[in-house]
Amino acid sequence: MPNETWAAVDSYLTETLIPADPILEAALAANAAAGLPSIDVSPTQGKWLHLLAKIKGATRILEVGTLGGYSTIWLARALPPEGRLITMEFEPKHAAVAQENIARAGLSHLVEIRIGAAADSLAKLHTEDPTPFDLIFIDADKPNNPTYLEWALKFSRVGTLIVVDNVIRDGEVANPASTDPSITGTRTMFEMLAANRRLQSTALQTVGSKGYDGFAIALVTSD
Repeated sequence: MPNETWAAVDSYLTETLIPADPILEAALAANAAAGLPSIDVSPTQGKWLHLLAKIKGATRILEVGTLGGYSTIWLARALPPEGRLITMEFEPKHAAVAQENIARAGLSHLVEIRIGAAADSLAKLHTEDPTPFDLIFIDADKPNNPTYLEWALKFSRVGTLIVVDNVIRDGEVANPASTDPSITGTRTMFEMLAANRRLQSTALQTVGSKGYDGFAIALVTSD
């Protein structure tokens, strides 16, 4: 099917299943006005993440890759009043936009944004507080997916759910000859998922307004 059909179906599902939300719409508008790349999760994907966090009963969420905070808002809305979400963002400009979006959503008391290279921020956080998270969402620079998975495992316990976005890459993930760092990083991550006996993992291909891509999901089943 052509991408126009995928987008039309996404629009139909969004209009049917996801009520109009001025806060989320304002976040996307603010991102666009600030010139942030239009690479947020789609509304249906955002609600999927929200429901995963709800199903998990998450009280602590870690997000690697904030951008303008659109997915952050979806995830933080799933938290109880005493919950906590820590999100990592490399670009100070993106973090500033995200902070405003999160404040507009009334979620600043639940969310902490840490600015800098995610690997450094994760190392610092682990030194300060290695408490495990219930759900970890990885959606940052793809060449570093193996590093982010390693850190996710350090912040995990039995029952932790790890979700990684953009793992299909228009199908290029199946190309063993690719030299694209985003592809090689993602393939290495898949190999790590397969080899780690602590994890039960799978992945799903997706199509929609964001094109052809997909998610990996892993459940930590043992220490």
